[in-house]
Amino acid sequence: MGELQSRVQTLHRLLHQYNYEYHVQDNPSVPDSEYDQLLHELIEIEQNHPEFKTADSPTVRIGGQAQSSFEKKRHDTPMLSLSNAFSEEDLRRFDQRIRDAVGQVEYMCELKIDGLAVSLKYVDGKFVQGLTRGDGTIGEDITENLKTIQAIPLTLKESISFEVRGEAYMPRQSFLKLNEQKEKNEEQPFANPRNAAAGSLRQLDSKLAASRKLDIFIYSINDFTELDATSQSEALDKLDQLGFKTNQERSKAESINDVIDYIEYWTEKRESLVYDIDGIVIKVNQIELQEEMGFTQKSPRWAIAYKFPAEEVVSQL
Repeated sequence: MGELQSRVQTLHRLLHQYNYEYHVQDNPSVPDSEYDQLLHELIEIEQNHPEFKTADSPTVRIGGQAQSSFEKKRHDTPMLSLSNAFSEEDLRRFDQRIRDAVGQVEYMCELKIDGLAVSLKYVDGKFVQGLTRGDGTIGEDITENLKTIQAIPLTLKESISFEVRGEAYMPRQSFLKLNEQKEKNEEQPFANPRNAAAGSLRQLDSKLAASRKLDIFIYSINDFTELDATSQSEALDKLDQLGFKTNQERSKAESINDVIDYIEYWTEKRESLVYDIDGIVIKVNQIELQEEMGFTQKSPRWAIAYKFPAEEVVSQL
């Protein structure tokens, strides 16, 4: 039994590593056939010896028992929404408010992924709970469905406890394939990838969620002290090192003019991405200044979301 347990641990380690290389780093070191063979071996062992199946087993990626409903749970810290900007004028007003409050700042610009916001809770480096945003205070527990997203690490590279936020989304290619299948089955297709992602994560059968090929980008953490980070950019780099998938198109901006240049670039280039974005998120980069500025009842004072014009009327910023 000791030998079998050791083999299970080896399979866990290899499969988690290969999964990370493929889905996060986009740089697999083994062919799919080898990964599939190891996964099949682990599935067989767990079927014959259920005592070896753990909550963070790589086999949870394929889904499990269907649930009867989703339990509602409270977020450790509220998931607030962001104030919106729709024009250059809105952005310059935001910048003026920031400078009036704390002086000249550095900004962090990030793509606003068009998906479903979720929070992921880790205890001692293990993924234990995933919630939808819900009303910002209470969300639905969709942990089993989130475990099927290959880019979500089930075990981190460090034994750390915290909550991260991310945007789960459906890549365009997965969306097209899903709608093709729906049309073949004479079912109503999804209107867009965002609806498809939201619908998939609210399936009571996690096997169905697993078949939908969702992905995720992590964009924030509820407690920066856990990472010993002094800026948003540093926090994202450290999340990368822990094994999370963050969006690599982010960019620091020294002024609001740099922010506007970044927005103009992605307004033109957004169709070149393999996923949908509906805007750009701009944050004060320094955590100390974020804390100094604080929050309104609904949103942080140190961040804003620039929303792209409707696609039919795309205009220069």
